[in-house]
Amino acid sequence: MALSLHPIQLLKNEAEEDRGENARLSSFIGAIAIGDLVKSTLGPKGMDKIIQSSGMDGRGIGDIQITNDGATILKSIGVDNPAAKVLVDIAKTQDNEVGDGTTSVCVLACELLKEGEKLIHQKIHPQIIVSGWRKATDEARRVLKESAIDNRNDKTKFNKDLMNIARTTLSSKNLAQHKDFFAKLAVSAAMRLKGKEDLKAIQIIKKLGGNLIDSYLDDGFILDKKIGLNQPKKITKAKILLANTPMDTDKVKVFGSRIRVDSMAKVAELEGAEKLKMKEKVQNILQYGENVFINRQLIYNYPEQLFADAGVMAIEHADFDGIERLALVTGGEILSTFNAEPGQVKLGHCELIEEIMIGEDKMIKFSGTPNAEACTIVLRAATTHILDEAERALHDALCVLSQALSTINPTNLDKGGKKGAQSTHGVVCGGGASEMLMAVAVNKLAQSTPGKEALAMESFANALIQLPTIISDNAGLDTADLIPKLRACHFKGQHKMGLNVLTGDLGDMNSLGVTEPFIVKLQILLSASEAAEMIMRVDDVIKQAPRKRVPDRHPC
Repeated sequence: MALSLHPIQLLKNEAEEDRGENARLSSFIGAIAIGDLVKSTLGPKGMDKIIQSSGMDGRGIGDIQITNDGATILKSIGVDNPAAKVLVDIAKTQDNEVGDGTTSVCVLACELLKEGEKLIHQKIHPQIIVSGWRKATDEARRVLKESAIDNRNDKTKFNKDLMNIARTTLSSKNLAQHKDFFAKLAVSAAMRLKGKEDLKAIQIIKKLGGNLIDSYLDDGFILDKKIGLNQPKKITKAKILLANTPMDTDKVKVFGSRIRVDSMAKVAELEGAEKLKMKEKVQNILQYGENVFINRQLIYNYPEQLFADAGVMAIEHADFDGIERLALVTGGEILSTFNAEPGQVKLGHCELIEEIMIGEDKMIKFSGTPNAEACTIVLRAATTHILDEAERALHDALCVLSQALSTINPTNLDKGGKKGAQSTHGVVCGGGASEMLMAVAVNKLAQSTPGKEALAMESFANALIQLPTIISDNAGLDTADLIPKLRACHFKGQHKMGLNVLTGDLGDMNSLGVTEPFIVKLQILLSASEAAEMIMRVDDVIKQAPRKRVPDRHPC
């Protein structure tokens, strides 16, 4: 029987499939494009990007963001290529785990794929490349760990390390011109956490007006709300009831129903019944003996009047973030119903609640909270764009410092919950020194490794060298002269030498104070190598057929 010459159709109509070289090439192109997009933002002299949203305002212009934060840039762009989506995801993971290094992790993965593409063209199998990369990753991790300096037992040196970490993180942000000022501010706030990694106790408030150096750290918690009318503006020994409940039923609102009345008196009766219900609800709230009531939702005029008559300070519309932070810093719990007995409800406490002025806005300050970690950073600047970027920069610094200060890091724990041998504390040199250190170690290992895996190791080392190369290019330095000098220094054992972009020459990063947490560099190395390995092993891309839109059927 003759065989049919027609191809077998496996996928539904309009589904697409790329195989072999085409699939691998499309993956490489997408991932490399993402790395090339953000690499110009790398380093202290990196450039910024303007991101404009698709929504338009009255002037025909969408929302504008000006930033050089890798995670913010990648979150804001629409990505269609699946391999590019992998790099966007590792940037988000880097941001969530350690807070910094989002650009570096994308650029390193991109450079690894560029090197891998060259090896593919030399007919080296992807699995051999991946195997060589894994050995190179292990060697790079080993030398990086050996270079880490842990000064936690020396308070003076440790405090100096914290300041250097904050300065290095802020040096590539828009706060670089005031990095000493904001480094002190960030370290003071992070020290209050006492080893905890949760930053919820640190509130950041942005207010237009003034200069960046007008920003300050305030003890206690500041809520960006106003106190209700005719209510106390200052409360000492505050007992706080936090709630998430509707307080707007003093008006008749019946949705989806029809009410027929034959006179306005009947409407007044309905409104009177609604007011009676609200009065009973307020009385139930007051039974707990609080002198401050804070609600996540709105409080209408009538219940606000009832609270004022009872001498209770009422604060409305404290949004989800605000009410949850208040619960954390005051030690109270958020109620939605008020049927519990007074002894069963946990009220929040603080020594003083008062109204303060920041710029031209009134706010509420909570002082003497049970949670001593609570503090507020007030940022001042001339435009919202500068404020937003300053908040992102400060958040990165706080995340990195909280990692450095953490008493027990999750990555230190094995499945049994016991502390493992791998510690993630300590600092390593920045300015491209750590990348060159790892590259030189991997190159030495490649020289003693037989077979094609040695080529993969050399490609891994070349990708690592690209990070200081890009930092130098972005600073406008003579890269062709500096990078060979830097490599020669590391081959001679001068492992603390890196790029001093301020003088345009090499320098000892440790003495210059250009240091970064070991956990940040380790996360960059592991995440980038794993992402590159995943993309390298792809040989088939299958795109599902788009779901067809069924037109609405109009009734006859």
